[in-house]
Amino acid sequence: MRIAEIKRKTQETDILLKLNLDGTGKVSLQTGIPFLEHMLTLFTVHGLFDLEIKAKGDLEIDAHHTTEDIGICLGYALKEALGNKKGIYRYGQAAVPMDEALAEVFLDLSGRPFFYCQGEKWQGQVGSFDLELIPEFLRAMANAAEMNLHVHLLYGENKHHCAEAIFKALGQALRQAVSIDPRRTDIPSSKGAL
Repeated sequence: MRIAEIKRKTQETDILLKLNLDGTGKVSLQTGIPFLEHMLTLFTVHGLFDLEIKAKGDLEIDAHHTTEDIGICLGYALKEALGNKKGIYRYGQAAVPMDEALAEVFLDLSGRPFFYCQGEKWQGQVGSFDLELIPEFLRAMANAAEMNLHVHLLYGENKHHCAEAIFKALGQALRQAVSIDPRRTDIPSSKGAL
């Protein structure tokens, strides 16, 4: 099974993250950040991963460090669980509507980190969650996973719906990229390595 367990402790956060790429959508999250947990649940269910996170952070300051470090840990877990990436599809894309919002995610598990986010700027809050942390989370995950990740928020008025569309599309696109291609027996690169 393609699984990983990441432990990361800094002066700002203490995180234990377990990921199973070949799961069934089971999720157990204890982060202290309810909106992020909601988004990660959507990502997990629509990606058919199993995800467990226990995180403690300096939430008395704000949710920035904890959100970013969870992104880092998820990225490291993806990289570890994929190993040499033999037999995977490598690329994934998904477009997901959520009521009036529409988001697209394109990704390549290339081994070369890059993050691009297109759409209106993330300002304001949903509940107590600062929306500017969404691209921070995605950038941290993409860099740690060494993933090329492009996120396009095409339109949407309700910020909650916009975020949901993005995280559902991320789960769908990553599910596609990490899936095993029954026709491929090697690493999906003309270079022979990713």
